[in-house]
Amino acid sequence: MPAIIKILNQSGLREVNYHADSLAAAAEFESRAGVYTVSNTVNRTQTLLFDAHLERLADSAWREGIPLQFDRQQLRSALRQMIIESGFGDVRFRISAPAAQPNELILSIEPYAPPTDKLIGPGVRCNTSSLLTRQNPAAKSSDWMHRRQGLESARPANLYETFLLDAEGAVLEGLGSNFYAVIDGYLRTAGSGVLAGISRRIVFAVCAGIVPMQEIAPNLRDLPRFDEAFMSSSSRGIIPVVEIDGRKIGAGEPGETTLRLREAYQHWVAAHLEEL
Repeated sequence: MPAIIKILNQSGLREVNYHADSLAAAAEFESRAGVYTVSNTVNRTQTLLFDAHLERLADSAWREGIPLQFDRQQLRSALRQMIIESGFGDVRFRISAPAAQPNELILSIEPYAPPTDKLIGPGVRCNTSSLLTRQNPAAKSSDWMHRRQGLESARPANLYETFLLDAEGAVLEGLGSNFYAVIDGYLRTAGSGVLAGISRRIVFAVCAGIVPMQEIAPNLRDLPRFDEAFMSSSSRGIIPVVEIDGRKIGAGEPGETTLRLREAYQHWVAAHLEEL
């Protein structure tokens, strides 16, 4: 089922002059100069922290020197209209703001299905790379969306995500996620040099009472000390990570802290859903 892509400006929605089978394929038609945000809906037209996504979109534009202005209510209404008319049910959506025409947002939607128990149950295997860094990590830039495709396409099919390392071996973040490790009873995640993911805010909110947090990037050299690890993203929530670069983490299965956090995360999401 092809993705649906439209342009939104002050006059309303209009069709684009290209077709794509997915959000990933649609990205090929978007300029490298711009910013974007990605999330999903549940119950067809409900979403989570939508205003936070728009605030980060605006902040990313500011960091990239893009004079972005848009009507939030018009954007909500346009996205809702696209979702209802698509007949997709739940969707994954991307809102892109090209630098050349920041008054014309690109809205892209595709059918969405959440991660399955088949994926969550055993956890996922991942790898690392030091070949790529974000030039402006606090901004969700379209350039990054294009630059990361090389690593994504080169990753073996049996690996789920690639985590980026700095020069000292600190695990910063994934290509499309934030990364966390439980070490010595603390939940550690990078405090700088990464995109402040929307899902990361929820992890911070729910970890109180479960595990103390330290904004310190875990280092790959300490992987034998990782008791547990997981990643988070807006469209996927918390995904347990059980292996990195062929090296087992902890017992090689999702840990108790990770599963408690995932359950708390899901409850938080259910309590904070809102209509577009």
